[in-house]
Amino acid sequence: MILPFFNRAMFRDDELALVPSREDVRSIRLGIREGHTFNIFLRKTRRCVGYVSLRIGESPALYYLGHIGYRIEPDYRGHGYAARACQMITPLMQELNLRSVCITADPDNTPSRKTCERIGCELESIVRVPAEFLDVCAGSQHKCRYILTIPEVDEGGLSCR
Repeated sequence: MILPFFNRAMFRDDELALVPSREDVRSIRLGIREGHTFNIFLRKTRRCVGYVSLRIGESPALYYLGHIGYRIEPDYRGHGYAARACQMITPLMQELNLRSVCITADPDNTPSRKTCERIGCELESIVRVPAEFLDVCAGSQHKCRYILTIPEVDEGGLSCR
């Protein structure tokens, strides 16, 4: 099936294309003042294999939920697509002048934790999720909080570390 919006990819590399989703991730209740979700497509087959979301804001809920969320469909896991999608949205994070973002993962979700490590996140802490945020965190009792430092862009548009 050829998808008519496939040419709207905002970010792409040799294998993946990130196409803006129509899903609105803004939420006053969660403290997300701006959000961007991208469907992750394999360029060769034009098959959607998951999504990556960037949530802008600060709130108690986002402390446990994280600024970046991703999901890869089971048949496509193990190829590093989530890590690449997170790296591909770095220019957007730079454009939004973000210096760092948080990604959370369940302690027993080894693939997600490896994704965080692969993209250069540092484990800040493992925290207990309070009862009022269990629904936001899909019932997870604990979250690993990883911090990703966003490289600054110099005036010539080059990333600096």
